[in-house]
Amino acid sequence: MELLTGDVAVWRVAATPANSRAAEAARAALSEEETRRAGTFHKPADRALYLVAHVALRLLLGEQLGLPAGAVVLGRAACPGCGGPHGRPVTVSGPSVEFSLSHTGGLAVIALARDVVGVDVEQRGPFEEAAGLDIASQLHPAERAVLDGLPQERRAEATLRCWVRKEAYLKGTGVGLSQGVDADYVGLGPEYPGLAGGASLPAEPAGWGFGDVPVPDGYAAAVALRLPDGVRTPRVVSSDLDLGQPVRIG
Repeated sequence: MELLTGDVAVWRVAATPANSRAAEAARAALSEEETRRAGTFHKPADRALYLVAHVALRLLLGEQLGLPAGAVVLGRAACPGCGGPHGRPVTVSGPSVEFSLSHTGGLAVIALARDVVGVDVEQRGPFEEAAGLDIASQLHPAERAVLDGLPQERRAEATLRCWVRKEAYLKGTGVGLSQGVDADYVGLGPEYPGLAGGASLPAEPAGWGFGDVPVPDGYAAAVALRLPDGVRTPRVVSSDLDLGQPVRIG
């Protein structure tokens, strides 16, 4: 899949037994730090998902850069807040390819783009429980107001949709949750109405666009793309990745 301006290529990769075996066989491609991190997980399922996600990321980046997966060097951009070397992950080897990775509950989602991108995937379950109310209370005031105007049975799903957009945006900017999730309005997505009485909503962050990512039932995912000139909305192209098959982009 050729990366075009304004496009976000997204792959879903599940920690199936077959993918887990393939990732274990390819773990030599991981960096020393990635290998150390994999060893810190106490639950086998969490470790398997980490390996699947990071092997998949390296395979995709390697194919895009024309490098073996193990030759891809990753680093960190400067933090936009303090300038320290702990901003968003970036490629160091070869031409710049923007990427983002998120994983939860046995599913990883990887986004590649020509422009700065963030991706997030979350499971629906926690948003249907008491934790969902706590999450909703942390959102931007206008987002909370839209949620309050929805029927009770729609609020958990709407909170989830807002949260994945929020996380994707904060990962794209490189500031993460340290900025506070109530600082910027990202909205709930086009399927949710505005405020009662037609009151206007704040604008989404200037220069950024959002898109939903198709994922299995029980999950939600979204991307945030720093929009290049002339692009108003990112085009999301998604597919499933089987680690047992050769990786091809384009």
